[in-house]
Amino acid sequence: MPSVPQLIGVPYDASSSFLRGSAAAPPLIRQALHSPAGNKFTERGADLSRLADAGDLELTDDPGNARVAIQAGIELSLKNGFTPIALGGDHSITYPIMRAIAQKHRGVTILHIDAHGDLYDEFEGDRFSHACPFARIMEEELCGRLVQVGIRTLTPHQREQIARFNVDTIEMQHFAGGARPRVSGPVYLSIDLDGLDPAFAPGVSHREPGGLSVRDVLQMIHGLGGPIVGADVVEFNPAQDVGNLTASVAAKIAREIAGSIILA
Repeated sequence: MPSVPQLIGVPYDASSSFLRGSAAAPPLIRQALHSPAGNKFTERGADLSRLADAGDLELTDDPGNARVAIQAGIELSLKNGFTPIALGGDHSITYPIMRAIAQKHRGVTILHIDAHGDLYDEFEGDRFSHACPFARIMEEELCGRLVQVGIRTLTPHQREQIARFNVDTIEMQHFAGGARPRVSGPVYLSIDLDGLDPAFAPGVSHREPGGLSVRDVLQMIHGLGGPIVGADVVEFNPAQDVGNLTASVAAKIAREIAGSIILA
């Protein structure tokens, strides 16, 4: 039986640095997703009338409590037979999500699209910052392989972390030169919208010019060599958006992920 994708809003941004605001994103992504300007079909013909929606998790700004609640929300989605698509929220949410995913799907590949490596051992004294989720994920062996695409802000420490955890990192300069990820088997998608060039997604807290196009991201989603076991779309900050452009981009990405789950 085909998998049924389920949206789960994760309105949490208390682990953000520089600017907060992504906690307000989930309702606006939904609004764009269900806009009467479009229809219920994806580019490859999947019928999104099968897309389920669990609503938003009830979260506080307490990081520890939020992580527990996020993990529990994803566990419930998986227990009920859904494939969760989390609408963030800042990127720190990927760590508790993967703690839930790993209980059901061991050794998955994470395809991580981002301008930043998010591999800091700690950032500004916080080991659970949105700059650190993949360090925690790799330490706890919550995935079999981490593949990063679009990275363009690496520091010496993050390069050390890439070597330490044996991460497959395709920096943006190499993607522009033709390098592409090769992903097979079960995959978890983690898409930080600042991985896209700000021309396509200005509504993020950490704009970094020189990034991916929307089509680049969609081609990676459509070209996956294995089933999607879960996903998150994070770091949309509505306060920084221009003409709801980033909301539309986030919705487009979420709908094509959902379509790939349905068609698998």
